[in-house]
Amino acid sequence: MVVKSERGRRRYVVFGVSAGLTRSMLINRLRGVCPEDEVPYVVQCVPGKAVIRCAPKEIDRTIAAVAAADRASEPLLTSGTLRTLRERYPDLKTPGKRS
Repeated sequence: MVVKSERGRRRYVVFGVSAGLTRSMLINRLRGVCPEDEVPYVVQCVPGKAVIRCAPKEIDRTIAAVAAADRASEPLLTSGTLRTLRERYPDLKTPGKRS
């Protein structure tokens, strides 16, 4: 596993998104509004929510990119861990995984 000192810190942002938006649809829309090397990573999508990973300095740019990709989106919570997001929004938990 790569340590934070090598790869840097990460932030995870939960967005409220359009109900019919899938992960692949969101990725394609983000590719349309962002330069190729700046497309944020989509961790997961569930109906009405999406989790996006970015660097701490890129949070504002990520929020703007998702807003451009889905006009109905709004940032709900930013965290340094997926565990915190999934505790706060249980519908983001993956069934069958450890708690």
